[in-house]
Amino acid sequence: MSGMAGKVVLVTGGARGQGAEEVRRLAARGAHAIVGDLRAEEAAALAGSVPGPGTAAAITLDVAAEDSWRQAAGEIQARFGRLDGLVNNAGVAAPGTVSGTSYETWRDVMRVNLDGVFLGLKHCCPLIADSGGGAVVNIGSGVALVGYHTAAYAASKWGVRSLTHSAALEFAHRGVRVNAVHPGLVETPMTASDTARFDAMVQATPWGRAADAGEIAEVVLFLLSDAAGFVTGADIPVDGGFASGGLAKRIAESTGVLPTPPA
Repeated sequence: MSGMAGKVVLVTGGARGQGAEEVRRLAARGAHAIVGDLRAEEAAALAGSVPGPGTAAAITLDVAAEDSWRQAAGEIQARFGRLDGLVNNAGVAAPGTVSGTSYETWRDVMRVNLDGVFLGLKHCCPLIADSGGGAVVNIGSGVALVGYHTAAYAASKWGVRSLTHSAALEFAHRGVRVNAVHPGLVETPMTASDTARFDAMVQATPWGRAADAGEIAEVVLFLLSDAAGFVTGADIPVDGGFASGGLAKRIAESTGVLPTPPA
């Protein structure tokens, strides 16, 4: 993938899961990945184990706290002298409906999923612009492309879509591209442990399976790279067709229009 070598990229929530996969692949492409996470020991362990030819470093970052963002931006400027990319990956899930979600849970989700993205854009886009331009990738969700029952989580990810477009418009003249990736079902130990929900989501996915973290990470890296130099303000589903017609697929199968997948 062109144009990743030497780039300095911050990945929030980078110590585990999807974020860690992005960190590993950035380093493998020759980038300098910064693991931003509250789990300082895990972030440091990951940073010390990534493959070359790039490198990784760890910083402590609470995405829901503006002072933490100010400190992180200052530390990045002092240590690296520049920032070329940001992946707003940190997020939390909450399964509750409107009736079943407490206000405390609502605020907790919004602080991380929406405030965290806002603060990342606010404090990192100017730094990226001053470094000569670059790219931001916000991690949304397939539930931000359809109606969904998880009130707080879905609302937070719809908000990420709007912030993506606002920032893309604001920073285009300064050479900062801002896009959103919206993953569908991703196979992890956590998602696979809820067998009933996992199977239902697979059935609603036209491609007929879950993604693995690497498939999401490759799209993120493309959007960070020079190869995506004319892509900004875009919502990119990486969901096996879920947002394009997961419900329609199930209706078509139940009425015989489409064949039912084998068990």
